[in-house]
Amino acid sequence: MEKESKKDIMFNRMKEKKKEVKIVRRIVLAIVLIVLIGGGIAGYSGYKYVTSALQPLDKNSEETIPVNVEIGSNLDSIAALLEKNKIIKDARVFKYYAKFNNESDFQAGEYALSKSMTLDELIKSLKTGKVYREPVFSMTIPEGRTLEEIAVRVEEKTSYSAKEFMDLVSNPEFIDQMIAKYPTLLTEEIKGENLRHDLEGYLFPATYAYYEEKPSLESIVDEMLKATSKAITPYTEVLAEKEKSVHWLLTFASLLEEEATANTDRETIASVFNNRMKTDMPLQTDPTVLYALGEHKDRVLYDDLEIDHPYNTYKIQGLPPGPISNPGTVSIEAVLNPSETNYFYFLADKEKKNHFSKTYDEHLAKIEEYLR
Repeated sequence: MEKESKKDIMFNRMKEKKKEVKIVRRIVLAIVLIVLIGGGIAGYSGYKYVTSALQPLDKNSEETIPVNVEIGSNLDSIAALLEKNKIIKDARVFKYYAKFNNESDFQAGEYALSKSMTLDELIKSLKTGKVYREPVFSMTIPEGRTLEEIAVRVEEKTSYSAKEFMDLVSNPEFIDQMIAKYPTLLTEEIKGENLRHDLEGYLFPATYAYYEEKPSLESIVDEMLKATSKAITPYTEVLAEKEKSVHWLLTFASLLEEEATANTDRETIASVFNNRMKTDMPLQTDPTVLYALGEHKDRVLYDDLEIDHPYNTYKIQGLPPGPISNPGTVSIEAVLNPSETNYFYFLADKEKKNHFSKTYDEHLAKIEEYLR
């Protein structure tokens, strides 16, 4: 009995060991499976992450982000800079992508990059020293165009009608949104009672590139306002010193834009207008009459000068209530840096060259000389 009991004990122990071995094997197998599954998940997640990092961070973004690549920057620092400015998702992926494609010789400089740029576009930009991106289409707004003329241009270049454009830039809710977004550019002055259009003068003349087939109409107007804000920002201190507003500046500049026939004339025409305003003499500039009439004419008639309108500078003192067109940088700078002259009159001859006079008699003589 004793032997049998010992045998039973040994047999039971062996059975227990077998069970333990089976349990250990199951545990090991479970661990291996967990590791393999976890590795697979991690591998798949890693694959997805790298794939997304190779794509534009936001292909629909229209925002441009200023990036300064300093002299002596290497690939590591440039990649880190791009990630810091949220232009790319991962600096390491960008770095390895550039190395894999044997890309180097990046240029130092100031860049305006976008989250919608591909890695290839970013690399090409950084190698050539300029932003490289192929727009779907572009639209040029020349200097001196009115809001209604810009509306026609938008209709020509996009799927939006001129009426849709004018409806948007006349929409009080949209105007308030833009005032909130650009408080140093747009003030309550643009809501003046006698203003013909709130945003007249505030859409900057430039060539705009678009990277999607149908950008929103709001984004088109917003981009033009942003360009004006950027153009005006360098002059905020000068305006503060002169105790003048942006609205005053753009209104004055719009007159120069319409009257000048050459860039060099703008400072002198500005001096004429300043001299007249100092002596309470009406500006008497024909483009304001045409704006009041709401039509383009090759020649302003005497009857036109009699129109009773807040923009008619033959009838009012000083500047009109607001801009009569959208001026460019040259006209803006001429307002802030006018010539010092004793001129009170000027006229454009048949070749569109301006002639200036100090007295009315001189002016009449030049009319006879150049226009009769």
